[in-house]
Amino acid sequence: MDVKYLEEAAARVRVDVIKAVYHAGSGHPGGSLSAADIVTALYFSEMNIDPADPGKPDRDRFILSKGHAAPVQYAALAERGYFPVEDMMSLRKLGSPFQGHANMHKVPGIEMSTGSLGQGFSVSVGMALAAKMDGSSRRTYVLLGDGELQEGIVWEAAMSAAHYGLANLCAVVDWNGLQIDGPNDKVMTVRPIDEKFKAFGWHVQMIDGHDFGQILNAFAEARKVTDKPSVIIAKTHKGKGVSFMEDQAGWHGKAPNEEQARKAVEELGGEW
Repeated sequence: MDVKYLEEAAARVRVDVIKAVYHAGSGHPGGSLSAADIVTALYFSEMNIDPADPGKPDRDRFILSKGHAAPVQYAALAERGYFPVEDMMSLRKLGSPFQGHANMHKVPGIEMSTGSLGQGFSVSVGMALAAKMDGSSRRTYVLLGDGELQEGIVWEAAMSAAHYGLANLCAVVDWNGLQIDGPNDKVMTVRPIDEKFKAFGWHVQMIDGHDFGQILNAFAEARKVTDKPSVIIAKTHKGKGVSFMEDQAGWHGKAPNEEQARKAVEELGGEW
């Protein structure tokens, strides 16, 4: 897959995020922008999916366990062709299928309704176990936030995944270092993330979550692991791509005003 193509797709995804959150007047831009490159790589390169047949049995599954970052998943699905980009501009509006946390019954391509942190990760373990029991080649991918690792349910699921040898499960941690109340290290440190997952029996990689070469290589390596689940710890920047949002915890769950949104779209190379 051409890296330039993925970079351009990720830029469009970020623009869609900014516009949708602006029109909604609320939402979570910071963590959506930090995860944009990872999610773009999954939908545009890594996963076996078909926008024309969202429910095909052998498709790979993706679970957004950090469910508040729904705008980035909506944007990736839209740019991939699951529905028109214009549709997601109704984000968080009354009666819209595009709610602040994705609903698997209302939006094509959403595999699981998430929002309660840690539960999406647990569901991904169940999906991977079901695929293994079925003898299916489908893989399960799950994206977690770093603050989400503070949830005890995450480590129960991690223990189960290793116990059942779920080599068809690949988790990605969006390690941007910030959560709604500030830096992870001040709120409740999650370090050392790599050693924790190793201790729980996982294959661990650490990468730059904004470098498509590293992202694609990490997914390729995860596919080669045959006896244990894999986790990719991706170092990212909250608000990536927008100068005044980058590494600012205040943009975890706040919508830009029109002036800010226009500036953000311009910085991302998009059109208002």
